[in-house]
Amino acid sequence: MLDKTTLFDISMFREAQIEIIIKDVYMALKEKGYDPINQLVGYLTTGEISYISSYKNSRKKIQEIEREFIVAFLLEQYLK
Repeated sequence: MLDKTTLFDISMFREAQIEIIIKDVYMALKEKGYDPINQLVGYLTTGEISYISSYKNSRKKIQEIEREFIVAFLLEQYLK
């Protein structure tokens, strides 16, 4: 019997979405022969989408999330 309210935390889903997108874009860049770290850093620091290949819809995917959220997610993961 459920007599307590279940809390829903949307941040879990946003973090999962960011992780999936970063991994997808990373793999697509790698498949195309780019250095994915350099390309992602270029995009995240400048906002210039041309650092991300359109291969496998990578540009569209990475633009679904604001860069600030991606940077915050990566920083949180690093500091854990």
